[in-house]
Amino acid sequence: QVQLVESGGGLVQAGGSLRLSCAASGQTFSSHIMGWFRQAPGKEREFVAAIRWSSGITYYSDSVKGRFTISRDNAKNTVFLQMDSLKPEDTALYYCAARPTIVMSTSKDAYMYWGQGTQVTVSS
Repeated sequence: QVQLVESGGGLVQAGGSLRLSCAASGQTFSSHIMGWFRQAPGKEREFVAAIRWSSGITYYSDSVKGRFTISRDNAKNTVFLQMDSLKPEDTALYYCAARPTIVMSTSKDAYMYWGQGTQVTVSS
């Protein structure tokens, strides 16, 4: 049974940094795409970043490019999202997701497995 568990959320001032973690278990993820999505109150869940586990190739939404970095630790089966220069508009519930293919996708409907989310709040 696949399980994704996020951690690392919290309250931070604008301009600050946070690092989110997603511990993955239940199967081998070497042929997966791992993604981060976020959802603010009253808004649709939106793509943030993704990484192809096998190669480390990454992809970012325009809104976070240059500020966020996605990475993975093979030994710990963990995916990270380093978030720098945070803005109030980054406030949302952040979700880790997994897609059992090497084809990159920014669509939430393309991801099969989801974590419960971790809250990020950026104050102005």
